[in-house]
Amino acid sequence: MSTTSTTALSAGARAVITGLGAVTPNGLDLATTWASVLAGRSGIRTLESVDVSDITVKVGGEVRGFDPLAHVSKTDARRLDRHALYAVAAAAEALEGFAAADPSRFGITVATGSGAVSLTHDAVRALDAHGPRRVPPGVVIYGGPDGAAAYLSQRHGARGPSAGVSATCASGTVGLGDALRAIRHGYADAVLVVGGDDCLNRVNLGVNATLGSLAAGFADEPWRASRPFDRARSGFVMSAGAVAVLVESEEHARQRGAAVLGELAGYGVTSDAFHATAPRPDGSGAAAAMQAALDDARLSPADVDHVNAHGTGTPLNDAMEAQALATVFGAALPGAPVTSTKSTTGHLLGAAGTLEAALSLMALREQVIPPTINLDDPEFPQLDVVAHEARPARLRTVLSNSFGFGGHNAAIVLRTV
Repeated sequence: MSTTSTTALSAGARAVITGLGAVTPNGLDLATTWASVLAGRSGIRTLESVDVSDITVKVGGEVRGFDPLAHVSKTDARRLDRHALYAVAAAAEALEGFAAADPSRFGITVATGSGAVSLTHDAVRALDAHGPRRVPPGVVIYGGPDGAAAYLSQRHGARGPSAGVSATCASGTVGLGDALRAIRHGYADAVLVVGGDDCLNRVNLGVNATLGSLAAGFADEPWRASRPFDRARSGFVMSAGAVAVLVESEEHARQRGAAVLGELAGYGVTSDAFHATAPRPDGSGAAAAMQAALDDARLSPADVDHVNAHGTGTPLNDAMEAQALATVFGAALPGAPVTSTKSTTGHLLGAAGTLEAALSLMALREQVIPPTINLDDPEFPQLDVVAHEARPARLRTVLSNSFGFGGHNAAIVLRTV
């Protein structure tokens, strides 16, 4: 995406963020999640909800203590996939006190890498064990990537566009970018973007373990497994959860007297067109997405005060992202401290982008950069990675990156208002 095209996109309504909600391994709401991440407390534990006795991967970021009946009826708790149940709770937190002036201009997007995994697996088990008449009919309604969005639109009276968006681990950031464009060009007054995934099951864990993408072992010290930018990194840690971000036009937010948490100022998205799982080694696709986001926000790299990196802890991703950051920032790179909050949360897959946007907004509001834990032997000296403990900083602008299998690259710019 060229500078010319993104500059043209920048005309129009200003998009601001007015609500956040979270259900993560680190907490069942945003405040608890943020406090955990800021303190460097890991949400990664030895897996309890899935049998991994014959899988090399033993750890993950499970959501603990979540009661779906606190949010939905018994019937809906049976009908909905786990990621959708988390999405319902996160959406309720983000929408507290919200009312759209015109419901036909309020949209909902659920961004998910894999969608209704548990619902689909349960349906297949029922089919194999008892035949087609015992397959729950709800799998047809709520089994697609759009199911949670359709449910939420009905629940909250959103009569604008509702859809599921999927771009693997870049899904949440793509959803936020699409919301930015919808607000900017006048197609909506408000868009709720909820990133959600729960792939902590034998199929997904087993396949990713076979691919070698997950950190194996660490059963006795699970909090040490996620090690972005460290020489000893061995893979990402899979986590589950959902994070909701309410994006509004500034005018709509001001008219209803909402507290504005920050501005969603820029978006860039590209594809590597290179490999099914590996990123382009030179980071050119990721760099292009970052540059496009900066161009869209009409900013230079020197204007960025902090980068929330994709930082998965896989050997290839971290090396690629370090190269991409050096390409984009050049001499300005030392002035943009980097962190990977996946070191404490694990990788929430399709929800990673919305989670990291929310954490970036909290960093802006509290003027502090959360730490990258487990960074005992940094491999990339060109990066100023905030290691072990949070760092107070003067922050006005944050760049948040998301990259995924399939070559999906997305970046957003968030700034204070």
